[in-house]
Amino acid sequence: MAKTITERADIIPVLAEIFREYGFEGASLAVIGDKTGLGRGSLYHFFPGGKEEMATAVLHHIDTWFEDRIYRPLRESDDPAAAIGAMCRAVSDYFHSGCRICVVGAFALDNVRDRFASAILDYFAEWRNALAIGLQKTGHALDQAIDLAEEAVANIQGALVLARALDDPAVFERAMRRIEKRLL
Repeated sequence: MAKTITERADIIPVLAEIFREYGFEGASLAVIGDKTGLGRGSLYHFFPGGKEEMATAVLHHIDTWFEDRIYRPLRESDDPAAAIGAMCRAVSDYFHSGCRICVVGAFALDNVRDRFASAILDYFAEWRNALAIGLQKTGHALDQAIDLAEEAVANIQGALVLARALDDPAVFERAMRRIEKRLL
């Protein structure tokens, strides 16, 4: 039995999965209605701004998740090595060991990039910067920390694409182990 959606917050994770599967353009209101079980009236009740407001809410939801579980621990942990290891595990869990694409990355590559440019930029910049702070705390010089952080984020995103292209989630898991080893 499908979960009854009574609040806006209930639909956001469902919308994220719809955007993952169909992309922004492919996620028509008909598809969204079918996948959520909500009619157009209910969708517009929760999101008067339509599909663009839905995508903005999804991007905000993702940003909040990453801020709470990835960025803040990397910036604030007294044990930066543990925070970096926890980041790698959380990222692997979040992307379902490579079976789940990155919505922000997909939007960055799509023709909607400019529409959501600020959220996309913030996601990648915050991740790189927070990881660089954690790496600095482990003793890396600023330039080296930024380079390693950028390499790690790029490798994570690339591993997601490669795992999906090869239909082999193990590619992502192997990449995550290499990334963690390189960072630590």
